[in-house]
Amino acid sequence: MTDELTRVAQEAKVRAYAPYSGFRVGAALETETGQVFSGCNVENASYGLTQCAERVALGAAVAAGYRRFRRLVIVADGEGAVAPCGACRQVLGEFGAGVEVWSFGDEGKRHWALADLYPEPFSRMDLEGVRDGEQPGAGDPETMRPTS
Repeated sequence: MTDELTRVAQEAKVRAYAPYSGFRVGAALETETGQVFSGCNVENASYGLTQCAERVALGAAVAAGYRRFRRLVIVADGEGAVAPCGACRQVLGEFGAGVEVWSFGDEGKRHWALADLYPEPFSRMDLEGVRDGEQPGAGDPETMRPTS
Protein backbone atom coordinates (compact mmCIF):
# COMPACT_ATOMS: atom_id res chain seq x y z
CA MET A 1 0.00 0.00 0.00
CA THR A 2 2.93 2.35 0.58
CA ASP A 3 3.64 2.32 -3.19
CA GLU A 4 0.09 3.48 -3.92
CA LEU A 5 0.29 6.17 -1.24
CA THR A 6 3.62 7.34 -2.67
CA ARG A 7 2.04 7.65 -6.13
CA VAL A 8 -0.86 9.68 -4.71
CA ALA A 9 1.54 11.93 -2.77
CA GLN A 10 3.66 12.48 -5.90
CA GLU A 11 0.56 13.50 -7.85
CA ALA A 12 -0.37 15.93 -5.07
CA LYS A 13 3.14 17.40 -5.04
CA VAL A 14 2.76 18.39 -8.69
CA ARG A 15 -0.28 20.50 -7.68
CA ALA A 16 1.53 22.31 -4.85
CA TYR A 17 1.38 26.11 -4.81
CA ALA A 18 4.90 27.12 -3.78
CA PRO A 19 5.79 30.37 -5.62
CA TYR A 20 7.90 31.75 -2.74
CA SER A 21 10.07 28.83 -1.62
CA GLY A 22 9.82 26.59 -4.67
CA PHE A 23 9.67 23.70 -2.17
CA ARG A 24 6.77 21.50 -3.26
CA VAL A 25 5.37 18.86 -0.93
CA GLY A 26 2.68 16.23 -1.47
CA ALA A 27 1.09 13.99 1.13
CA ALA A 28 -1.20 10.98 1.14
CA LEU A 29 -3.04 9.93 4.30
CA GLU A 30 -4.61 6.50 4.65
CA THR A 31 -7.58 6.02 6.97
CA GLU A 32 -8.11 3.00 9.17
CA THR A 33 -10.59 1.70 6.56
CA GLY A 34 -8.22 2.17 3.60
CA GLN A 35 -9.54 5.44 2.16
CA VAL A 36 -6.79 7.73 0.89
CA PHE A 37 -6.75 11.53 1.00
CA SER A 38 -4.12 13.72 -0.61
CA GLY A 39 -2.83 17.19 0.08
CA CYS A 40 -0.22 19.61 -1.19
CA ASN A 41 1.41 22.62 0.40
CA VAL A 42 -0.26 25.97 -0.29
CA GLU A 43 2.06 28.91 0.32
CA ASN A 44 1.01 32.47 1.05
CA ALA A 45 2.88 35.78 0.86
CA SER A 46 2.19 35.99 4.60
CA TYR A 47 4.34 32.94 5.36
CA GLY A 48 2.62 32.08 8.63
CA LEU A 49 -0.57 31.36 6.69
CA THR A 50 1.05 28.67 4.55
CA GLN A 51 -0.69 25.30 4.76
CA CYS A 52 1.45 22.17 4.87
CA ALA A 53 0.58 19.20 2.65
CA GLU A 54 0.10 16.94 5.67
CA ARG A 55 -2.52 19.19 7.25
CA VAL A 56 -4.30 19.72 3.92
CA ALA A 57 -4.65 15.92 3.56
CA LEU A 58 -5.77 15.58 7.16
CA GLY A 59 -8.34 18.36 6.75
CA ALA A 60 -9.82 16.64 3.70
CA ALA A 61 -10.08 13.35 5.60
CA VAL A 62 -11.66 14.95 8.65
CA ALA A 63 -14.09 16.90 6.45
CA ALA A 64 -15.14 13.56 4.93
CA GLY A 65 -15.85 12.20 8.42
CA TYR A 66 -12.72 10.15 9.16
CA ARG A 67 -10.94 10.25 12.51
CA ARG A 68 -8.60 7.23 12.59
CA PHE A 69 -5.54 6.87 10.39
CA ARG A 70 -2.95 4.20 9.54
CA ARG A 71 -0.19 5.88 7.60
CA LEU A 72 0.99 9.10 6.06
CA VAL A 73 3.36 9.35 3.09
CA ILE A 74 5.22 12.59 2.35
CA VAL A 75 7.03 13.35 -0.91
CA ALA A 76 9.02 16.58 -1.20
CA ASP A 77 11.32 18.34 -3.62
CA GLY A 78 14.99 17.81 -2.91
CA GLU A 79 17.37 14.98 -2.26
CA GLY A 80 16.53 14.00 1.28
CA ALA A 81 13.38 12.69 2.87
CA VAL A 82 11.82 15.31 5.15
CA ALA A 83 10.05 14.91 8.47
CA PRO A 84 6.75 16.68 9.14
CA CYS A 85 7.02 20.03 10.91
CA GLY A 86 6.08 20.39 14.57
CA ALA A 87 2.66 21.85 13.78
CA CYS A 88 1.81 18.88 11.56
CA ARG A 89 3.01 16.47 14.24
CA GLN A 90 0.79 18.15 16.82
CA VAL A 91 -2.28 18.17 14.56
CA LEU A 92 -1.79 14.54 13.50
CA GLY A 93 -1.30 13.60 17.15
CA GLU A 94 -4.82 14.82 17.90
CA PHE A 95 -6.04 11.72 16.08
CA GLY A 96 -3.73 9.18 17.70
CA ALA A 97 -0.03 8.42 17.99
CA GLY A 98 -0.19 5.15 16.04
CA VAL A 99 0.17 6.70 12.59
CA GLU A 100 3.12 5.42 10.53
CA VAL A 101 4.95 8.25 8.76
CA TRP A 102 6.93 7.58 5.58
CA SER A 103 8.92 10.22 3.74
CA PHE A 104 10.54 9.88 0.32
CA GLY A 105 13.17 12.09 -1.29
CA ASP A 106 15.10 11.73 -4.51
CA GLU A 107 17.86 9.83 -2.72
CA GLY A 108 16.22 7.91 0.05
CA LYS A 109 13.37 7.27 2.41
CA ARG A 110 12.69 7.48 6.12
CA HIS A 111 10.09 5.85 8.34
CA TRP A 112 8.86 6.71 11.83
CA ALA A 113 6.00 6.10 14.20
CA LEU A 114 4.30 9.40 14.96
CA ALA A 115 4.75 8.70 18.67
CA ASP A 116 8.53 8.65 18.13
CA LEU A 117 8.49 11.90 16.16
CA TYR A 118 6.34 13.67 18.72
CA PRO A 119 6.29 11.77 22.01
CA GLU A 120 4.61 14.39 24.22
CA PRO A 121 1.90 16.26 22.27
CA PHE A 122 -0.44 18.73 23.91
CA SER A 123 -3.72 16.82 24.23
CA ARG A 124 -7.23 16.89 25.61
CA MET A 125 -5.77 15.48 28.83
CA ASP A 126 -3.96 18.79 29.31
CA LEU A 127 -7.33 20.55 29.25
CA GLU A 128 -8.96 18.42 31.94
CA GLY A 129 -10.24 20.49 34.80
CA VAL A 130 -10.06 23.72 32.82
CA ARG A 131 -13.79 23.75 32.06
CA ASP A 132 -16.80 22.23 33.69
CA GLY A 133 -18.37 19.65 31.41
CA GLU A 134 -17.40 18.47 27.98
CA GLN A 135 -16.24 20.82 25.27
CA PRO A 136 -19.06 21.36 22.74
CA GLY A 137 -18.53 19.24 19.64
CA ALA A 138 -15.72 17.19 21.15
CA GLY A 139 -15.44 13.60 20.05
CA ASP A 140 -15.35 10.47 22.13
CA PRO A 141 -11.64 10.02 23.00
CA GLU A 142 -11.84 6.24 22.53
CA THR A 143 -13.48 6.16 19.10
CA MET A 144 -12.47 9.65 17.88
CA ARG A 145 -16.01 10.00 16.54
CA PRO A 146 -18.20 13.06 17.17
CA THR A 147 -20.57 12.63 20.09
CA SER A 148 -23.30 14.86 18.69
